[in-house]
Amino acid sequence: MRVYVPLTLSGLAAAHASGEVGPGPLTAYAVTPGLREWYVSDDIEELEYAALSRAAAASLRLIAGNPDEARRRIVVAVDVPDGAATADPDHGLSTASLGEVRIATALPLAKAAAVHVDADEAEKDVAAAAAALGAADLGDDDAQFTVDGAEDHELLWFGVQEIPQLIG
Repeated sequence: MRVYVPLTLSGLAAAHASGEVGPGPLTAYAVTPGLREWYVSDDIEELEYAALSRAAAASLRLIAGNPDEARRRIVVAVDVPDGAATADPDHGLSTASLGEVRIATALPLAKAAAVHVDADEAEKDVAAAAAALGAADLGDDDAQFTVDGAEDHELLWFGVQEIPQLIG
């Protein structure tokens, strides 16, 4: 099963230094039954993109919670054994937790398939989205428009061997 772990740039640097994403338990995103039902698609690539997008939104929340963090969303795609990631059945179809899974232990960075990162030109929109996130959560439509602006940026794909250049 492929899971998408939301991180920040400093979190990616820590994972690179330790050789693992963690410690556990970790929150990640994956193609869960709830995500399948919500997205209404059988196309696995579309479903994985939806899970990746959910992880990118979670990365934005991590950024918003730390004013010193670089304003670039980071998601690490990791292949885990079936059963290693569990969805919370109590969440059901809550839109806030669609695709969310828990992983009990740290994940070896060697098992990562890719790292997804915002391009440099997304930083301004990600910074604005991070600043607007609280107001958007409270129902402010203008703030939600700003948050959606960050989501308009596609995350770039990088191989794990490129992490040293990303963390620079």
